Amino acid sequence: MFMPARRILQLGDPLLRTVSRPVGAPEEASGTFEDLRATLHEFRRTHGFGRGISAIQIGEPKRLIYLELEGRAYRLRNPEFEFRSAEAFRLWDDCFSFPNLLVHVERAAAVRIRYGGEDGAVHRLEAEGGFSELLQHEMDHLDGVLAIDRAIDRNSFCTREEYERTRPQPVGAGRHQSK
Repeated sequence: MFMPARRILQLGDPLLRTVSRPVGAPEEASGTFEDLRATLHEFRRTHGFGRGISAIQIGEPKRLIYLELEGRAYRLRNPEFEFRSAEAFRLWDDCFSFPNLLVHVERAAAVRIRYGGEDGAVHRLEAEGGFSELLQHEMDHLDGVLAIDRAIDRNSFCTREEYERTRPQPVGAGRHQSK
């Protein structure tokens, strides 16, 4: 069944600052997860990158995150941090809600989250590096926090065009982590 992509809220939309509410039963999340998947795929098709999206980005203030990374899909319902490492790293981050802006941020090098699965059971997910950053970015969305709020300093912003002009590196070579 074809699911059309939803509109992604853009920087400046006040709904992006909303704290999302928990989702009860797994069945309450299935339709939103399908919308998130379709929207991620459409964004990836039109922009050439994309790994994750939170429900608030399509106007649904629900604690849901959909990720596709290294050939695997993750449907996270009501994720919560159990652990964030003291060790951190810095990177240029971007977001579906402002795809032409990169923000220099600092994130924990490793995290562990607990979340509800589609089977109703509680699951845990440990991540390091880029995967850790992606989880932190999407978890922030659930609390109305954007990457721009995590900027290291006032010089931590760059348009994608300028970034690529001044820092020509192949994608995936650590130049930035695309959502």
